[in-house]
Amino acid sequence: MPTKPLEALESMVGDSRVTVEAFRIEPGKVAEFARAITSDDPVFREETAAAERGYDRVPAPPTYTQVGRFPRYTPDGIDGTGFDLGFRSEYVLHGEQAYEYERPVAVGDVLEGTTTLADVFQREGGRAGTMTFAVLETEYRDRDGDLVLTDRSTAIETSGAVGDGDGNGGGNGNSGGDIEDDTVDTTDGAAPNGGTAASERDMPSATGDEFERVRDVTELAVGDAGPTVVVEDLEREQFVKYAGASGDFNPIHYDEPYARAAGNESVFGQGMFTAGITSRVITDWFALEDISRFGVRFQSRVFPGDTVVATGEVVDVGRDAGTVETELEATTRAGETLLTGSATAELE
Repeated sequence: MPTKPLEALESMVGDSRVTVEAFRIEPGKVAEFARAITSDDPVFREETAAAERGYDRVPAPPTYTQVGRFPRYTPDGIDGTGFDLGFRSEYVLHGEQAYEYERPVAVGDVLEGTTTLADVFQREGGRAGTMTFAVLETEYRDRDGDLVLTDRSTAIETSGAVGDGDGNGGGNGNSGGDIEDDTVDTTDGAAPNGGTAASERDMPSATGDEFERVRDVTELAVGDAGPTVVVEDLEREQFVKYAGASGDFNPIHYDEPYARAAGNESVFGQGMFTAGITSRVITDWFALEDISRFGVRFQSRVFPGDTVVATGEVVDVGRDAGTVETELEATTRAGETLLTGSATAELE
């Protein structure tokens, strides 16, 4: 349980404060972050490639605002999420992450993030006991005050230590701890809408240049599959690279003795690392400016030696509005679900 009573937390709902300031989008950092989520798409590192796709500046990957949590972008007097929730960091999980985009973030932007505590509630969570949920919503605006995107994150504090198989223990609000299995329905490796598990079908890997992006809604139908992104045989080094690129330095992801002392079989990947890999499905499928929403719900952890398979499927097509709804999933090669998600694209 948090060190603060639920009534005290509920009294803060609706409060807002600036949590990210002078967040300058730099080309080297964008390229580093793209590499850390295993993307080799040149649009994230080359002005020429960006111009060829119609961008006046190099864009950033969809989950790039994680970088805004580096201390150099944190205002004086602000710690972590910006709210003293009384959550004990060793028992905090990252349950869900979602984004709504007004436009792509791009090199040269200077952003300010204002975070609002949108909701607080409790739920019984089986092995994790009483779970306290905090929903934090951050609006990022540019120098002109225009809204660029809204980031929604759900942090969960359990009432006790989370053991192996229950999700990722520890966290700083940005560490990618995963929601424990007792609190959600998992798909046991099944693809969205009851499709074939990724481990049971042919899995070609797509890169940013190889997959032609869909721009016309008439080209899609319910049941169509998007590109499949496969990242083979993960190494500890990749978790370290993501830590350096994103600012998520929770040692449980790269310090083997620390991770084992916390009851884990080894270090494991950040949830947002898996989310970044999954975002490659939509950026290979659609143009960045057409993606209006992307969200994931964490379900399990990824360990060294695992292979991540990220897939997507069309679940609804609004031909009049030009809106395409997709469901996403990331699994291991063996079919264990790492996360489920969804994305919306606004096409012609």
